[in-house]
Amino acid sequence: MRPRAWRLIATLSMVAAVLGLASCSSNVRRVSEPAVSIQQLTVRADGSWSLELRLQNYSSIPMQFETVALDVSVGGEAAGHLQQAVNYSIGPETADVVTVAMQPSSTAKIIVADVLAGGRALPYELKGTVTATPEDKKSRPFEVSGRSTLNPAPGLSGVLR
Repeated sequence: MRPRAWRLIATLSMVAAVLGLASCSSNVRRVSEPAVSIQQLTVRADGSWSLELRLQNYSSIPMQFETVALDVSVGGEAAGHLQQAVNYSIGPETADVVTVAMQPSSTAKIIVADVLAGGRALPYELKGTVTATPEDKKSRPFEVSGRSTLNPAPGLSGVLR
């Protein structure tokens, strides 16, 4: 091949590579299932709980989180149903925390008291729906579920993180 042909092939290859990279960086508007977890559980003096829920937006666009409706279990036992309006806007691919109150079942209170007294981990499970509105879209419910554990927070009485 002649040098001029090689230059043409090299130039065309370079243009194709640049166009390929440019298409990778396009603004894809992806709506993904959000996630919910308990960041902190605080036992109040009256026996109710204050839950700091971490709302995770995995979408590439902002979402307005409207309500959470969750069945909460601790230590394998039903703690109760949590239904609350949160009305919180969360940016793309980020998370934020909202605080909600919950009146747990008697069994759940005993389990948490035992865990706190023994300094052990508390397994929990959340199942339900989060209603959210992706930017410029319609509101819709997202099914969520998750399992994790909370541990006593050193130096903070009645707090699990």
